[in-house]
Amino acid sequence: MKRRDFIILVGGMSSWLLVARAAAESAGKQVPKIGVLVAGSPDPQPFWKIFRQALHDLGYVEAQNIEFEFRSAEADRSLLNELAADLVRLNVDIIVTWQTPTVMAAQRATRQIPIVMADAGDPVGTGLISRSN
Repeated sequence: MKRRDFIILVGGMSSWLLVARAAAESAGKQVPKIGVLVAGSPDPQPFWKIFRQALHDLGYVEAQNIEFEFRSAEADRSLLNELAADLVRLNVDIIVTWQTPTVMAAQRATRQIPIVMADAGDPVGTGLISRSN
């Protein structure tokens, strides 16, 4: 993961964690549940390690005040749609994606759950979001 992308991800964490916490509270949950979707190629372990550590640094401790549902396609991108749908069925409060194909799969699975994009390239150029005039 590029340093710039990591800084952007961590910088935005506090704002989208507020969204996740608010969604969890409105659903009557005690702890927000974050779904993480990765393609698995390249190896997602560095991303997962940095992501969890960054949340820990912000005061979020797994199984105490935050839950994770981590899904990896293990480099088989044909699994992404089903993995994204699985996160939706688990009623996660927010989906964090890593790379463009995972964002696309999450968008196909839901329009209600907020999606956070990490290392997804140009979101307008790839059609992930539209440019508003």
